[in-house]
Amino acid sequence: MRLSDFDYKLPPELIAQRPLDERDSSRMLVVDRERQNWEDSHFRNLPERLRGDELIVVNNARVIPARLLGRRVGVRAEKPGRNSRVRREFLSAEIEVLLTRQVAPDEWEALVRPGKKMQLGERVEFGEGALSAEVVGRGDYGLRRLRLTGQGDLHEIIERLGHIPLPPYIARSDEPADRERYQTIFAERPGAVAAPTAGLHFSPAVLDEIRKRGVEITAITLDVGLGTFQPIHAEDIEQHQMHSEAYEISEQAANAICSARRDSRPIVAVGTTVVRTLEDAAAKSAAKRGVNERGKDSKSLVEPGRTEADIFIRPGHRFRVVDQLLTNFHLPQSTLLVLVSAFAGRELVLRSYRHAVEAGYRFYSYGDCMWIR
Repeated sequence: MRLSDFDYKLPPELIAQRPLDERDSSRMLVVDRERQNWEDSHFRNLPERLRGDELIVVNNARVIPARLLGRRVGVRAEKPGRNSRVRREFLSAEIEVLLTRQVAPDEWEALVRPGKKMQLGERVEFGEGALSAEVVGRGDYGLRRLRLTGQGDLHEIIERLGHIPLPPYIARSDEPADRERYQTIFAERPGAVAAPTAGLHFSPAVLDEIRKRGVEITAITLDVGLGTFQPIHAEDIEQHQMHSEAYEISEQAANAICSARRDSRPIVAVGTTVVRTLEDAAAKSAAKRGVNERGKDSKSLVEPGRTEADIFIRPGHRFRVVDQLLTNFHLPQSTLLVLVSAFAGRELVLRSYRHAVEAGYRFYSYGDCMWIR
């Protein structure tokens, strides 16, 4: 399929720039795959619309303040020359670093802007030298590998100096409130550089109502990184290569998922990151056991452990685990819109998106949501 098949028009004013005052006050578009229609609702109505025997799977990844602003430094900045003052200013220019994945105790993959200036051996300092990064490698997707050194525990320094990495379509600087509102109430495991945004709608009150109905909730962890927000550059989407993201499924979560499948209870994924985790885990488990049919050998539908997902879910994918999906509205021509189209059908998804635009829904990370059944 072509990338242009996953496009839609969105007025810029519908892109949510800030969260609503209350997490659970967002609107919710309920999409019915069987009937090929939708209806307008509100997220607060979710508990009363559940059957009561579902398994809801959330992502408990916690966003780290992965955006760092520093200054380029190095011995070349000290060399005298005919234009030494200009050279010194150029070499100490501001550099923006977005940490995307930790690959060693003191090393990270990162996007660097402006990247062309940062060659092997170049250094950046943050916070008056409290943290330093040296470029020790280059990778695909414009990535740099950085070795970090600091005056104390690196994670504590990053937490103190870093900024919440709001998406570029939020046209403002991060604010103190984003440290709390750009996290879900499930956030426990630090390592993500973007929020699993479908979970942002849940409040303690809604969660309490869901549990009162007898619905089971379990959590997995996918460290949201470059694979989630990396744009598709190829017109033929089959040519797109996903960047891998680490995930972990606990034994408790694996048992809950296998039990729900065995008992024919609906498995509801909260967000595309959960879909990606569960479907990748199921594919790996099936390949290991030589199982091809959905639902066969439910005891090993997914297995516990930590690994990486580089699965690109697109139309034609056979879903082994997920029955329902709660998700935000996604960017045109993105891997996430392609994933949702694989789950619900491209035409239904695009028609429901057009309705959401006409009805004035709020889009993207801090926007409204849709529940696909």
